[in-house]
Amino acid sequence: MTHPLVGSRVPDFSLRDHNGREVSPATLAGASALLVFVPWAFSPVCTYELEQLRDASDVREQVGQLVVINCDSMYVNQEWADANAFDSPVLSDFWPHGEVSRAFGVFDEERGRARRGTFCLDADGVVRWVVENPDGSPRDLELYRAELARM
Repeated sequence: MTHPLVGSRVPDFSLRDHNGREVSPATLAGASALLVFVPWAFSPVCTYELEQLRDASDVREQVGQLVVINCDSMYVNQEWADANAFDSPVLSDFWPHGEVSRAFGVFDEERGRARRGTFCLDADGVVRWVVENPDGSPRDLELYRAELARM
């Protein structure tokens, strides 16, 4: 499956965050959003990225909503967010397993997890930027900064 195209509406979804709250395009509407798909909670590269996003106050200020999505359970995500003092939503695409990751074209069928995809949405839920990093390659915060500055 391919990624949603730049200029298209974000695929509809509804997932629970690490605190059990429902998040959907409707709850994100009215502000820009950065959707960051990661393979696994507690893995070294994913945790590095989470810490980088947590500490990048300028990126967090540029975007209305920062949302991390993986295929781990809500309870694993809760522990991961708490362990890293991460207060943005970490969504569980656990069941039906990988359904939202598939809709965004970033589900790894062989490994049963999300790939490292990033989607920047405008306040109307339109995809404005898409990037997918290779396995084991953390995203560059400078790319976030540059893309968010263009919005």
